Amino acid sequence: MKTPTRPSAGPRRQRRLPFGAKAWLGMTGPVGETPHARRERLMALFRWRLRLATVLFAVCFVAVTGQLVALMAFPVPHGTEAEAAAEAEAPVRGQLLDRNGHVLATTARAVDLYADPLLVQDTEATADRISEVLPHLDRSDLVEALGGPGRFTYIERGITPREQSRINRLGLPGIDFTPIDRRLYPAGPLVAHVTGLTNSDGTGIRGMELALEDRLSAGEDVRLSIDLRVQGVVADIVSAAMAEFSAIGAAALVLDVGTGEVLSLVSLPDFHPYRRESLAGEAGFNRATLGAYELGSTFKVFNTAIGLDTGTVRLTDRFDASEPIRFGRHLISDYRGENRLLTVPEVFVHSSNIGSVRLYERFGREMQRRYFERFGLLDPLPLELPESGSPQLPNNWGPLEAMTMAFGHGLSVTPTHLATAMAAMVNGGVLHPPTLLARGVDGERPLVGTQVIAPGTSATLRRLLYANVAYPEGSGNSAFVPGYAVGGKTGTAEKPAGSGYSEDARISSFVAAFPMTDPRYAVFVMLDEPQATRRTFGFATGGWVAAPAVGRIIARIGPMLGVPTMDETRPEIRSALFVPLTPEDTLLARFAPQ
Repeated sequence: MKTPTRPSAGPRRQRRLPFGAKAWLGMTGPVGETPHARRERLMALFRWRLRLATVLFAVCFVAVTGQLVALMAFPVPHGTEAEAAAEAEAPVRGQLLDRNGHVLATTARAVDLYADPLLVQDTEATADRISEVLPHLDRSDLVEALGGPGRFTYIERGITPREQSRINRLGLPGIDFTPIDRRLYPAGPLVAHVTGLTNSDGTGIRGMELALEDRLSAGEDVRLSIDLRVQGVVADIVSAAMAEFSAIGAAALVLDVGTGEVLSLVSLPDFHPYRRESLAGEAGFNRATLGAYELGSTFKVFNTAIGLDTGTVRLTDRFDASEPIRFGRHLISDYRGENRLLTVPEVFVHSSNIGSVRLYERFGREMQRRYFERFGLLDPLPLELPESGSPQLPNNWGPLEAMTMAFGHGLSVTPTHLATAMAAMVNGGVLHPPTLLARGVDGERPLVGTQVIAPGTSATLRRLLYANVAYPEGSGNSAFVPGYAVGGKTGTAEKPAGSGYSEDARISSFVAAFPMTDPRYAVFVMLDEPQATRRTFGFATGGWVAAPAVGRIIARIGPMLGVPTMDETRPEIRSALFVPLTPEDTLLARFAPQ
């Protein structure tokens, strides 16, 4: 019997190569090809493949190298390329300019210094080398940052080109730079309380930088009302007065009485916009717009204006200032009393507290409050600065409080409130909201105003203010500037302390306007806790410490602002400015030839 056999599997299928592959691999050649010809053909094919591979490698190398160069030249350490492109297309932050076009704040290209901790080879050595260039950095913090987690950490924002060059020459692994827009303030601390600051990301955080954030961030340049020339003069004179009288602070303003534009705003001590640590303490506090103070006898301007404007008081009226006024356990007296009957001009020129209270009694509390509100002394001002304060009103507007407010005690206002109201007293009686934006060509803040006293009342006040400076009896005669017809009023007030007032700490101020024939500018200077000197014979009142500073300011800024001088001895000028202190006082007697 036959043994069964397995059926044959048949011939094995051979795996076929793709079409053309054999030719590519050199497996096929011409029919009848000799071994020598086949060897030559394969060698030629190898050389062709080698050249092709070399070209492909070179192309890849160039592409990678180009990408690396691009990343080194234009690094994007904390965002995608799309985000970087969007930043590049964003508008450059607009400039802040003074009223004459001088740059107060601008933007320039700078660099930030950063590290990739993963690439830093020696944190201690790297920190030492960087500290040689940037010695203000804390070394321990620097070592910690260089050795921290992640791939990106800032070392210093906004370094100078020189610092960048020195660090770049060190060749430190993991240390690099990224371009930024840096905010520059060419005037430094001179206008810091006005311009304010931006943060490290270029966003406004105080001052006009914050107030105008929307406009500046959109790339718009904004012209302010500040005159950099006037600002420099005011800051120079007020800082000298502050040093002479060892004051702890000072504030000053120059205001256009016809528009409300603030040409100068000074608060001392000030801060440096490049050193954030200088903001600490008193330097970061804006005394001119945020601080509220009892400003003493400067309020007698408003008290007198109410009496004259309501018709309850005439210039020839007399008030008994021979005895102090007693109200309960309180006694109201004069600093240097005349102890006699006083006319309204005498009450004003001699700055009589007793006479001011008697004058107030003619119109009373309700009228006082109504006019103070009309003068803008009871509400926040519509000033653009975020650092703007509100008046501090008494808890109870009672009879005693009303009496003391007649001579500037019991109601605290900012220097800007005082200067704004003073402008209305002399410009014909129109209250203009103060502004730090230039009016006119740029269409900023259209001119608006409210009639708060009659033009005739304003004209009388101008003569009283001039007498207080020009007459020998006046408390403000140290502010006299020949040719500018200066008029003004002193103010001295003890600072509140506990439940009463401190006899050793005072606010001394002087508010003025010029020229009184046609007022154009108001000037206010305040010294916080000035100390008497030998030159002032032991006095530290407004007439001794603030009025001279106002006089020096007017003498220097008058020519800058194009205010012409006048011959105050001319009969028509004397007649326009003359006010009799007593019925017996005459123009000839008052302005007799010397």
